[in-house]
Amino acid sequence: MKGREFHGKAIFVAALFVASVFILGLKLLNPTSVQIIIEGQNTTTARIPEFFTLEDVIIVAVASFILGVSATYLLYFVSIKPAGELVLEEKKKRWREIAKTLKNDEQKMYLAIIEAGGMIEQSKLPERLGVSKASVSRTLDLLESKGLVERKRRGAGNVVLLK
Repeated sequence: MKGREFHGKAIFVAALFVASVFILGLKLLNPTSVQIIIEGQNTTTARIPEFFTLEDVIIVAVASFILGVSATYLLYFVSIKPAGELVLEEKKKRWREIAKTLKNDEQKMYLAIIEAGGMIEQSKLPERLGVSKASVSRTLDLLESKGLVERKRRGAGNVVLLK
């Protein structure tokens, strides 16, 4: 729920940013070009290029303020995760759900591989789990037969990957 609220705030601030850039662009590129001169009973209008009215100045000041605040918010308070991190987080959620269905030894090994980011050298598992190499090999065989992990040959050892 909170993630959705934050997402909505970021979209709103981004919309403010775009709108203020648009307004600033319009006002700065197209200043009011008419000057009204009142002298006694006579009123005249004159076209003056690059002349800003008080209203134009106020609009530019307000749009600049909104632009600055929204840009600061977007730069410092909205974190955008790279796509790779988002994919890894989703995979970790799925892997944790799978881990709940496994037996004790299988679950411990599966969770150790998850904590390593979904990939670990097989030689590091006995030390990490406090079990023998043979036990690691048997448990990996079971996990591999269930289609949950894959072992790839790397040099003299194996790398274990979660599927």
